[in-house]
Amino acid sequence: MTIIFQQLAPFVAVLFSKGTVLLDALFGSATRDVPSYISTEAPLAKAGLLANIGTNGAKPGIVIASPSTSDPNYLYTWTRDSSLVFKLLIDEYIQGRDKTLLGQITDFIAAEKVLQSVSNPSGSVGEPKFNVNETAFTDAWGRPQRDGPALRATALINFANYLISNGNTSYPADTIWPMVQLDLDYVAGTWNETGFDLWEEVNGSSFFTIAVQHRALREGTTFAAKQGDSTRASTYTIQAANLLCFLQSFWSPSSSALIANINVEDRRSGLDINTLLGSIHTFDPAAGPDAATFQPGSDRALLNHYTTVNSFRGSLYSLNSGISASSAVNLGRYKEDVYYNGNPWYIGTFAASQQLYHALYQWEAAGGINVTSVSLPFFQQLISSAAVGYYAADTSTYTTLYDAVSAYADGFLLLAQQYTPSSGELSEQYDKSTGAQRSAVQLTWSFASALTAFDARNNTLPSSWGAKGLSIASCPNTVAITFNAYATTVWGENIYIAGSIGALGGWSPDSAVPLSSAGYPTWSTTVYVPAGITFQYKYIRKYNGAVTWESDPDRQLVAPTSGAYTENDSWR
Repeated sequence: MTIIFQQLAPFVAVLFSKGTVLLDALFGSATRDVPSYISTEAPLAKAGLLANIGTNGAKPGIVIASPSTSDPNYLYTWTRDSSLVFKLLIDEYIQGRDKTLLGQITDFIAAEKVLQSVSNPSGSVGEPKFNVNETAFTDAWGRPQRDGPALRATALINFANYLISNGNTSYPADTIWPMVQLDLDYVAGTWNETGFDLWEEVNGSSFFTIAVQHRALREGTTFAAKQGDSTRASTYTIQAANLLCFLQSFWSPSSSALIANINVEDRRSGLDINTLLGSIHTFDPAAGPDAATFQPGSDRALLNHYTTVNSFRGSLYSLNSGISASSAVNLGRYKEDVYYNGNPWYIGTFAASQQLYHALYQWEAAGGINVTSVSLPFFQQLISSAAVGYYAADTSTYTTLYDAVSAYADGFLLLAQQYTPSSGELSEQYDKSTGAQRSAVQLTWSFASALTAFDARNNTLPSSWGAKGLSIASCPNTVAITFNAYATTVWGENIYIAGSIGALGGWSPDSAVPLSSAGYPTWSTTVYVPAGITFQYKYIRKYNGAVTWESDPDRQLVAPTSGAYTENDSWR
């Protein structure tokens, strides 16, 4: 008997490493069920999330990223993660789902007020992370990160609006408004400067950052007016309009996707769950499937979902091998990822489902589905006979499309369920071959992403933030200009471009756009600028903190009115 078991052991190991996919094939799909997963995992995820607030040596209200202290050490607090977590908890509180959270919320606000005033290496509220005892983290890091202040402002405004609607105007005015001012003044003044993305790897312009900054300034405009500050309300309105226009620069028809990061020197495809996260965290239930803000049900957001998800299909992850083109797959951050050998992330797989649940809501609210030539590939992946057209909610085609997308969305949760242990713990990643948990354990953001996905499936809606009716009709069209600069350098020296327009940093060396050395000695970058605009620029060298500008005069270029253009230069 022992010999027989030893012979079968490799087969058994493979069977269980694949989880319920193989079990389903043998015993049916009863082992996987989305409602059961939600009912089981939701309380466990909530408990795991709360266990990471004000614990492990952290001050009250401080959200630790993870209790992991080695391989990797995530026992820090990030402004971005903390704000996303408390946006969720504030929603639960103001919607009456958990009235025990008030103390946690006020602790969070008090803690963030302290962190706003802590001297830090970024010299601003754009510092991404701190020690859990509310002191500055001073080691080398990807800084600044400009999404945190916007996300914190959104969470604070959400709570303040609730208090005001219930007759409490003093706490919003005395405590919350000064904090929001700091964050949104920073956003309004620096949004057109480069910074590190949410993965803390790429220094450029990030879709996620720009999307949440735009949302925060829209909310900030209304909140500033409530506080009687017409000057700030006007400033936020103007800069929000500029952000909305710049947001369109990330859309790439040739890639059939949103490019996650632009004005960067990396050579990635640009397909990244950054864009799915940007869409779900700027979802506005009152907006409808609007493409201007890349609402989840809009045609451009759906095509981006299609292209981004498909970048993870095939042999990239063993877990995805053999999964049909019409079924959900496990998602990581981006296909070129090598962090911890590049694995699926819970937040990626949850985000793919959440976007589709929000899309379903928007179609229901709109009373129909509009399949355009842009979104057609998304629908045809699920229903091969799908065709361009508008399908009202009382038609059979609407029901067919709606049900297919609903089942597809559930598929991502079923995959997450498959790789969620019975304890409900969610690490940062799960192994691309075995599904075993990897990297930081009990990641707070993973717990939060599960809960927001579950809320989306249940149509538990956040507040509207002002996306309805926004138009890009007055926005200038943008074109892609590739700058190639021939320049020999010494080791450690890099080439940048600065210029007279915001896309080139407004002549600021600190905001200059880096060029890639992949084709050395030709350095290259692609920048999106308003079509037809005339602008000036120069190349600069940075070495050991020193900045060297090339010789006069300024270079000048007239952007084309459409298409793309390549400019070939040599350092002078």
